[in-house]
Amino acid sequence: MSSNRIEELKKKRQLKYEKKKNQIFKGIALIVIVGFIYLVFLKNNFTYSVVWLIGLLIGFTLQKSRFCFTASFRDPIMVGSTSILKAVIIAFIISTIGFAIIQFRFLEGNVNINPSKIPGQIAPVGIHTALGAILFGIGMVIAGGCASGTLMRIGEGFTLQLVVLIGFIFGSLLGVRNFELWDKFFISKSPIIYIPNYLGLPVSAVIQVFVLIILYYLADVYDKKNNMMIR
Repeated sequence: MSSNRIEELKKKRQLKYEKKKNQIFKGIALIVIVGFIYLVFLKNNFTYSVVWLIGLLIGFTLQKSRFCFTASFRDPIMVGSTSILKAVIIAFIISTIGFAIIQFRFLEGNVNINPSKIPGQIAPVGIHTALGAILFGIGMVIAGGCASGTLMRIGEGFTLQLVVLIGFIFGSLLGVRNFELWDKFFISKSPIIYIPNYLGLPVSAVIQVFVLIILYYLADVYDKKNNMMIR
């Protein structure tokens, strides 16, 4: 192919892409709005101002890290990458250690306390858990993202994810409406399995962290053998 032909193709390709508009003004306006909301919260309710800042930091972290539970399960199958999966495992390791410390201080050696009152939202496990997991798994594949991924993409301007958000809202309202029915027939009749009741909290935490480390190692080996993104 001649150099002239190559140049023509380059020009045609450049015409397909619009020149990026300067978004400095939008960025400044957004910072002003965010700052104004923070000051309003700070004046009326300090707790709201703290939650607002934490939400902004979490959103910024999610957007920059591309952290998404859907991607953590999808990428190993689609492109062989386990980078996000490994990040999820690390998050589990950190939360396991953190909650173990919190629960250990709460229990003070007494593991016979009702598990539902222990910090960590320990809830009954039953058929409702499996059904909810299946529905969520199917939904996040169709939607292309989990709750955090959907909110992140809406913030980035992906308007199609607004349909997913509407589905989230509708599903949540439907779940609240029918929660008493599920609680009566399934949740209240399902057992609460709290492993420290059988093995003790320190041993349970160590075993869980050890298993997560093994999973991280296996994910890393899988990534090195199958990752198509680094070839």
